[in-house]
Amino acid sequence: MSRRPTVLFVCVHNAGRSQMAAGWLRHLAGDAVEVRSAGSEPAERINPVAVEAMREVGIDITANVPRKLDWETAESSDVLITMGCGDACPVFPGKRYLDWQLDDPAGQGIEAVRAIRDEIRVRVERLIADLPVTPA
Repeated sequence: MSRRPTVLFVCVHNAGRSQMAAGWLRHLAGDAVEVRSAGSEPAERINPVAVEAMREVGIDITANVPRKLDWETAESSDVLITMGCGDACPVFPGKRYLDWQLDDPAGQGIEAVRAIRDEIRVRVERLIADLPVTPA
């Protein structure tokens, strides 16, 4: 991995799980990690309940926009973390892959999304501990 690893979070809509994970990683690791997120079938906007759940912990993801997963972004990432993107997730030799089985926050209330948010934080903290970075 390069001195500043690149992590790509991928889910179907890039509107909930992957956006919350990217928000946590940016918040906890700062500039030590390049953070990306994308979706195999991106939504038009981020899930407002995910935005609210992240706001509750002081992380603003309102400026984020769901993005389409593209070959170049995936290929140039060091770590690819999938969250239910199915067969649309490309596989490249020499990359590190993690598959995080997490409930989809789409259509769920704030209580359920808080639990997903908190689980994502735990996983992001483990990821940071396993990357060659110094958190901000």
